[in-house]
Amino acid sequence: MDISLVLSNVLTPPILFFFLGMLAVFAKSDLEIPQPIPKLFSLYLLFAIGFKGGVELAKSGVSLEVLLTLSAAILMSIAVPIYTFFILRQKLDPYNAAAIAATYGSISAVTFITASSFLQAIGLQYDGYMVAALALMESPAIIIGLILVKIYAARTSDQEFSWSEVIREACLNSSVFLLIGSLVIGALTGEHGWKFLSPFTQDIFYGVLTLFLLDMGLVAARRIKDLQKAGAFLVSFGVLIPIVNAAIGLVIAKLIGLSEGDALLFCVLCASASYIAVPAAMRLTVPEANPSLYISTALAVTFPFNIIVGIPLYFYVIRLFWT
Repeated sequence: MDISLVLSNVLTPPILFFFLGMLAVFAKSDLEIPQPIPKLFSLYLLFAIGFKGGVELAKSGVSLEVLLTLSAAILMSIAVPIYTFFILRQKLDPYNAAAIAATYGSISAVTFITASSFLQAIGLQYDGYMVAALALMESPAIIIGLILVKIYAARTSDQEFSWSEVIREACLNSSVFLLIGSLVIGALTGEHGWKFLSPFTQDIFYGVLTLFLLDMGLVAARRIKDLQKAGAFLVSFGVLIPIVNAAIGLVIAKLIGLSEGDALLFCVLCASASYIAVPAAMRLTVPEANPSLYISTALAVTFPFNIIVGIPLYFYVIRLFWT
């Protein structure tokens, strides 16, 4: 792999500030971003990327390629939790296996944003409808994870399993709701809306992303301790499964005929793991699962792997097959 691809991804302010956050924890600095500011950063990023995607979707319209891509995204968010569940069941109980499987079937919006920043840095275009794929991949994985719990784990008699609550949490949790809502508003307002909000949605975007990744570095470094509970199996899982999922995504992207930029974003969506929406849903609906397992694996292993090694690795392979 061309080392320049790795350097072009790593040697950017957002990624370097991610490392700075990790270094602050290792050096036992008192650096921190007070709550609830990180939550505000997260909401802003979801709003901005959703709105921009809606504007771009209004420009491109709905074509066969768009429909195929969105269908493939939903299919992956259903398939990944199913096959990873049976891998995880070799070592874990049904509750933890389902929670981690749902986490890896869903997506990381920040990893997606980092990949889009990588494409912009190397001057490669991508289509806005990929944000719609991002939005559609959140909920199915949550629902599949809970179905797996329903099938393979006996619920205790004093716990009431409500499918209405499952569907509500999967479709109306804050990140999914804001992302889809921003996408729709961006599509409705189009270029006029973009001009109206561009000082807010574009000019300060990378500054907010940088501060958010600084906080993610702090959180990821603190979660590394939890990996002792996860063990070598989950650490290996957190690295190998993203590569497998990205490879599947690459094949699908090639079959659909996506451009290099869109193919990278699709691979990143397939390879990433949720550490916001799915953990929130799992805490509510599967309290038997251990949060330190599914959060630390996604946040302390898969997230750093993807933004440091995964994105340039996936793009290198795409270049080999697309040229």
